[in-house]
Amino acid sequence: MKRFAPIWLMAAVLLAGWPLSSSAQMNSEDTPQSAAIVVLDQFMVAFNTRDMAAWEATFNFPHIRFASGRVVVLDTPGQQRTNLFDLLAATGWDHSAWHDRTIIAAGPDKVHVDVTFKRYRQDGTELATYRSLYIVTKENGKWGVQARSSFAP
Repeated sequence: MKRFAPIWLMAAVLLAGWPLSSSAQMNSEDTPQSAAIVVLDQFMVAFNTRDMAAWEATFNFPHIRFASGRVVVLDTPGQQRTNLFDLLAATGWDHSAWHDRTIIAAGPDKVHVDVTFKRYRQDGTELATYRSLYIVTKENGKWGVQARSSFAP
């Protein structure tokens, strides 16, 4: 039986050639909506490769996360828990993927995206599904995820 690579791995390979700053160098005909989707694609690829620096490069700061009854504010890169990916792996997590992304509001420098993402085990079985609101902003010419309100722990 032929085994195929998981879709997240194929996406990582396809997106690997895109520099994380590509959203900041968009053409004038590109829209805030398309910039937000590009950033979210980069966000997920960096998250799945467990590359903290690349993942944080998709943020705008201060970066705010509402989850588990807490509000976490990251003022600069390097403030994430260094064992974040290990903690997720201990739950059985191997990778995540966007299930749905719906732009619910957009302006020239800010896009609100209603997202649903799924966490998967290494064998591709679903571990969990979470709905969230991501706010993607343009700060100093760079598009990045500024805030996340999630039902994920």
